[in-house]
Amino acid sequence: MVKFKKLSISILILTAVFLLFALPVESPACTLIVVSGRATTSGRPLMWKNRDTSQLLNKLMYFKGDRYNFIGLIDSDDETGNEVWAGLNDRGLAIMNSQADDLSARDKKYDGAGNGAFMKLALGQCATVEDFEKLLQKEKGKWDLAANFGVIDAEGRACFFETSSEYYTRFEADDKKVAPFGYIVRTNFSYTSPDYLQGSGFIRFERMSHLAEEARAAGRLGVQFILQEAARDLNHEKLHSFPFNRPLPEDPSRPLYINTNDTINRNSTASAVVFEGAPSPERPDLATMWVLLGQPVTIAAIPVWPASGQVPAVASAPGKETCPLNTFSRKLVQYLYPDRRGRMPQYLNVNRLRTYGREGVLTKILRIENQVLERVEAQLRAWEKRRESSGKIAAFQEVLADSVMQGLYQEFPDIR
Repeated sequence: MVKFKKLSISILILTAVFLLFALPVESPACTLIVVSGRATTSGRPLMWKNRDTSQLLNKLMYFKGDRYNFIGLIDSDDETGNEVWAGLNDRGLAIMNSQADDLSARDKKYDGAGNGAFMKLALGQCATVEDFEKLLQKEKGKWDLAANFGVIDAEGRACFFETSSEYYTRFEADDKKVAPFGYIVRTNFSYTSPDYLQGSGFIRFERMSHLAEEARAAGRLGVQFILQEAARDLNHEKLHSFPFNRPLPEDPSRPLYINTNDTINRNSTASAVVFEGAPSPERPDLATMWVLLGQPVTIAAIPVWPASGQVPAVASAPGKETCPLNTFSRKLVQYLYPDRRGRMPQYLNVNRLRTYGREGVLTKILRIENQVLERVEAQLRAWEKRRESSGKIAAFQEVLADSVMQGLYQEFPDIR
């Protein structure tokens, strides 16, 4: 009997270990769009990425590249900034990516591990989309790449490059055969893969495609729409789940929850970036990088410009620490996702989201963000008339970031 019990325990342990390793590991997932200036409210190219990843702590870093300086989004524990997950350089070139597992070179055991380092290289060396394509050609076969790279530049180009370690395909948002309405949506699959079923993100792709078309038709495809509607979208069309339209339960002990694993704003969304391109090749300094340093429904956006020569203090941190804005966001995430058992961290408490402080979380966040959007719009008009010094640009973005941080503390006094 004792031997039988020992054998049973051993079998149970082995089975548990097998199941642990047999569970699918979720790869990084993102939702993206590139938009031609012919389709945006400003007439400038636009680009956006919701970054979905297991590395939930993010911050900004300023880099001095081989040719060009840039601001990059990095993992907080990446002390020296070896990988950049989205960024903008001082020539007005912006780059981002989504993981595309269906472009992986499985025979080489390549899975896209070089995506972040390659984007860092590109930001430091490339001034235009053409430069980026030349870099892809030069480095062909040397990198472990599996990505949809989005790129815009000060010349007005807006493209995706579906890229593996051995080949790439360019898609132009200005090509009416490819993008008849002036925009291209991507998630985590590619159109050039030999087996697109190896990809993912199809539900988010459909949802964002619907949102983009509605916005374009209404003349609203711009920064504010992306920040305040697309990036924070919690609707699941396949399940007919629209949490802002549903009545809340009257019994507070039984709140409404939604699973955010397949929504655009996901439980795994670590940050978001929106790039608005420069108005002309002569003014790359006016290209703007908007950043949400946390899950979009839990943080307000701040703008940064590489011409400033730095990033705001509340968006950066020394060593492997995360920044104050990201720290606040993670605490608000804990409030909105209160149950830490099993798969419950995927479930957002809609009651808390809609009723916090009697107004709801988003009402408070958007009040802060709208003030920043208004100030930036006015400042950019002034900068268009005359170039500003790097010191004054740095001071302006610092003031805005500080105002966001203070606004969050005031609106959410118990989220500390």
